[in-house]
Amino acid sequence: MSSSLKMYSSFNLTLSRINGIHKHNFTYCSFIKFNIHRSLHCLCYSTTWSSHGRKFTNNTFPGRHYSNNISVLNSSEIKNLKCEEEIPAENIRNFSIIAHVDHGKSTLADRLLEMTGFVSEKSGQNQMLDRLQVERERGITVKAQTASLNYHLDGKEYLLNLIDTPGHVDFSNEVSRSLAACQGVILLVDANEGVQAQTVANFYLAFYKELTIIPVLNKVDLKNADPERVKEQMKTLFDINPSDILQISAKLGTGIEDVLRAIVERISPPPVDRSADFRALLFDSWYDRYRGAILLVYVTDGSVKVGKEITFVHSGKNYEIRTLGMLRPHEEPAKGLLAGQVGYIGCNMRSTKEALIGDTLHLKDHPTEALPGFKPIRPMVFAGVYPMDQSQQPTLRNAIEKLVLNDSAVSVTIESSPALGQGWRLGFLGLLHLEVFNQRLEQEYGAEPIQKSLVKKTSKTHFPEPNIVSEYLEPMVLGTIITPDTYLGPVMSLCMDRRGMQKSATNIDNQRVMLQFFLPLNEIVVDFHDHLKSISSGYASFDYEDYGYVPSNIVKLNISLNGVLVEELSTIVHVSRASKMARRMCLKLKDTIPRQLVMIAIQAAIGGKIIARETVKPFRKDVTAKLYGGDVTRKMKLLKQQSEGKKKMRMVANIALPRETFIDILKR
Repeated sequence: MSSSLKMYSSFNLTLSRINGIHKHNFTYCSFIKFNIHRSLHCLCYSTTWSSHGRKFTNNTFPGRHYSNNISVLNSSEIKNLKCEEEIPAENIRNFSIIAHVDHGKSTLADRLLEMTGFVSEKSGQNQMLDRLQVERERGITVKAQTASLNYHLDGKEYLLNLIDTPGHVDFSNEVSRSLAACQGVILLVDANEGVQAQTVANFYLAFYKELTIIPVLNKVDLKNADPERVKEQMKTLFDINPSDILQISAKLGTGIEDVLRAIVERISPPPVDRSADFRALLFDSWYDRYRGAILLVYVTDGSVKVGKEITFVHSGKNYEIRTLGMLRPHEEPAKGLLAGQVGYIGCNMRSTKEALIGDTLHLKDHPTEALPGFKPIRPMVFAGVYPMDQSQQPTLRNAIEKLVLNDSAVSVTIESSPALGQGWRLGFLGLLHLEVFNQRLEQEYGAEPIQKSLVKKTSKTHFPEPNIVSEYLEPMVLGTIITPDTYLGPVMSLCMDRRGMQKSATNIDNQRVMLQFFLPLNEIVVDFHDHLKSISSGYASFDYEDYGYVPSNIVKLNISLNGVLVEELSTIVHVSRASKMARRMCLKLKDTIPRQLVMIAIQAAIGGKIIARETVKPFRKDVTAKLYGGDVTRKMKLLKQQSEGKKKMRMVANIALPRETFIDILKR
């Protein structure tokens, strides 16, 4: 670049990109427009570009500087470019991969990227669409990711918009949002494990949306795989014809071509109208520190280009489009987006809170009918998060604010505790969602938060007195468990012990049973899944969905120290669990509270009734040590004086619990 292009300059750079992929004998090109601000931070990819006989190479990545050998095109050259945006709508296929956790979704996505030429088979990269460190460490998908792929079949070029979705029940909202932009799904099932609980839930998500379902058996190369047995399971549960089920090994790459062909032949093109006014569905967003909120949209009608002003139907706010393009799987800017495509839009939106998931976009002064949106996200699990020390409060606040920008499913409210100071009450979709959030706080921001015990939506500090309440309501879930029949008895006992009510039991085949139970949310959010895996040797799977609220006999369990109520140690429990919980709390406090000069009586009570008690004995000076023989009355006199002194001290003493004691008791 010339010396006149300084680090603080701001200018527009227009390039053409023609990247030939000889393996599949097709060439695609796209118009790329970069806004370069400060330090020349911009998006670019390692590739060789050429235009009208001029070749230049750029090996930069996001956040680095451009190399010096860049050629700028004039407007006439730009107009002559042929881009993949010209692919007709009937050659577009929008689809998702849905499956139970660890059934090979990300591996299949990697093979699809390789087979379409977007990733080299020798690159050695795995989990291309799993970008978070926590995703790679745990081997799970947390955030749905999109990739637009070009594929040639029978002399025609197709644009395949792939959305890789999470498999865990806690992130089912990601699956539901992704399906809104699709006309079909790949239902992936492990040929060794068979149909699992989340497989059933994901199938019905797609079935009720009337999407085309392509059933695929993965991991058929494993020596313990039994494809025929799993096919019978899918026929019994989903009424799927076994002859329609594809068999693949995503790890080895066998059968992937059949999957690509099935996507083209079985899934219908998006029902769109490119001649109508622009209309798009916002189904996801993320935050970029330089560009603000980036919107992921599915264009249902018309087209849109950079510089146009768009309006959000529900919020009514207007924005000017600064950047747009498609994900391949990295961001690739384009001239525009047409109906049928899935792409991203950047419009200098300051926060993802302004991007209402499910909202409809249209051009300013060209109003259109709103598209069907999504159900509001409702947190299922709540936890208090506090800094280890109040001096760390600004750092933790900054970390939470930044992380919430990329995870709109987390609800945040400020709360304070006399014991722990100022903190936050966070709502999550489930226990894994909570664990992933905390792990990201530690890994990405170096925060070390204290997490209080999990609570339900009604805070114990605001729990109303029974004399002003007609009835209490408790959140319930409908749980689905698939287990080998060998473990049927222990699994049912576990559900009954957790106050479950059986709804149904279905034999999938001669070896597996599907159970459905109504369960209180409070009984499953912490350790139910761990116990289920333990008693079933890891073979049972569990999934649940919200089932509303039902009347319940719940009470507030109060903890007192020497007759003084300690509100921070109180909790809300079902009356049938009250005695067991009271004894557990008292024993834990007895082992945790440090001994003091006075006796500490730990009492657990419901209303005015004490249901459990433990005692922390005081430090006791040996006042008889100076006595050597003599009358026993002297000894008794000294002991009596000590006892009376302890009583007086107990009447005026305040039990000062160290902060570490509250941390040990309250943290999960």
